Amino acid sequence: YLTHLECPRCGPRHDSDRPRNLCGCGSPLLARYDLAAVGRAVDPERLARRRADLWRYRELLPVTDPAHITTLGEGWTPMLPAPRYGARIDVPGLLIKDEGLVPTGSFKARGAAVGVSRARELGIRHVAMPTNGNAGAAWAAYAARAGIRATIAMPAAAPAITRQECRAAGAELHLVDGLINDAAAAIAELLASGDAFDVSTLKEPYRVEGKKTMGYEIVEQLGWQVPDVIVYPTGGGVGLIGIDKALSELQTLGWIGSRLPRLVAVQSSQCAPVVRAFRTSARHAEPWPDPVVSVASGITVPAAVGDELILDALYRTGGTAL
Repeated sequence: YLTHLECPRCGPRHDSDRPRNLCGCGSPLLARYDLAAVGRAVDPERLARRRADLWRYRELLPVTDPAHITTLGEGWTPMLPAPRYGARIDVPGLLIKDEGLVPTGSFKARGAAVGVSRARELGIRHVAMPTNGNAGAAWAAYAARAGIRATIAMPAAAPAITRQECRAAGAELHLVDGLINDAAAAIAELLASGDAFDVSTLKEPYRVEGKKTMGYEIVEQLGWQVPDVIVYPTGGGVGLIGIDKALSELQTLGWIGSRLPRLVAVQSSQCAPVVRAFRTSARHAEPWPDPVVSVASGITVPAAVGDELILDALYRTGGTAL
């Protein structure tokens, strides 16, 4: 049901039948679907009878031929009540969605599963990306599953387990001194040569499609009701952007009503470009100077490609950034 790619900044449609990176204006591209046709093909009652993984939402995902689906059983993670901690912070209805249970140990597996599946369908045989750790580990594992070569660059200070995961999956791993932007520079020459396809955060349009399934699951697990608030740790922001996209698609389908949960982006005080931009009602987040890696290393992203989309999601839902 995928029809085209669309630039959310300048508006034009792009052909989805060949590999694409950013729009000419520099914005990420978003996948669009024939939602009227999706609504005729499937409904919540039919979804309930399907296998409990993210591919239960296949009509709303970009892979057209099931033969290209690359899966390790990702998705449909539980939402666990946290009553004692909720009482301590005065949030009595607190739920935690445990993304640590997906195959590679983080929600990054969702984006890798769909991104690699679509790359395989489009004939891509070599993917490359910078990472803070978990995304690289996930893309390495799913590339191996699909029989695709992967080149990963990550900061030398990234968690040891993510380095080990990349090597175990057979990826070509480059460690660099510095942050994720330095890792990006390390593979720029490879990408410029055309030997690999760039699957950096939001520089291809299908990682976000995997991440958005968290939004579908949250709503379905709540009996097709939306929560009041979704709090999300934010670096590159793909998960938050994806959840916002999922909610918009569910509204168009008529599977949820007009009320949306407030989306909350949470960043480390040592690297908080989105928080700073939100506080001034900006449309763009300026790069964070001299970021410091905190215990939350994965969200140390001084300049997010999707900054406008993150901020749009917060403004649209009446959310905030902390």
